Amino acid sequence: MFRIFLAVLIPYALVLSVLLWRKRPVRHGTKPVSRGWGNRLRVLVIGATGATGRQLVQQALEQGHQVTAFVRDPAKLNMAHANLRIARGDVLDYASVESAMRGQSAVLSALGHKRFFYPNRIQSDGMRNILQAMNTCDVPRLVCETALGIGNSVGRLGLPHTFLILPLLLAFYMWDKLRQEQLIIASDRDWVIVRPGVLTNGEARGSYRHGPKVGSYLWPVKIARADVADFMLKQLTDDAYVGAAPGLGY
Repeated sequence: MFRIFLAVLIPYALVLSVLLWRKRPVRHGTKPVSRGWGNRLRVLVIGATGATGRQLVQQALEQGHQVTAFVRDPAKLNMAHANLRIARGDVLDYASVESAMRGQSAVLSALGHKRFFYPNRIQSDGMRNILQAMNTCDVPRLVCETALGIGNSVGRLGLPHTFLILPLLLAFYMWDKLRQEQLIIASDRDWVIVRPGVLTNGEARGSYRHGPKVGSYLWPVKIARADVADFMLKQLTDDAYVGAAPGLGY
């Protein structure tokens, strides 16, 4: 029985990897322009009540940014700060996304969900609304968290994820993340796609690897959500990765 299981699982995992592969992302449009917005921004955080989103909100406030946390349930955020505004809404409801988008300098997206076991378009349809609202409100920069293991980083989450966790648990989730990435790549915004390895709730180290070759084809690469948030915030004022999808890990 185990041999039969492997005989089915391995080809399925390989086919899924091929389907999730894409060429290195290339930005469409012109070179990023200087906005003169300094180091204190008006930032909209999508997915603010998630584990990475909370880190983004907290660290952005510590850095002096004016933060709008976009949430479905404000009670789940449980934060208060003079520079924090909470916008209630649903990423699948365009009107609420546009309302929160007005007056922002940039968007940080840590959009995710736990509906792993059936097809859905939460991340891609949500991103479509985000990008449309960014165009309408003339918000230039998007920094979006996705994951290693899709696009030109296929396989870089390590063998256990490539041949077990991803095909058995995360196939629908990662497929929609790929759709989300494709929408971003096709946009004319100044975007950075951030692909972290396996996420942990550990303390921030402040030191991590980033770039197109981060990850391993053999062993899982990990990264604390606190360090993911640190890297994403740095992309608000750094053009080095605009139009790219760097991996992130220790």
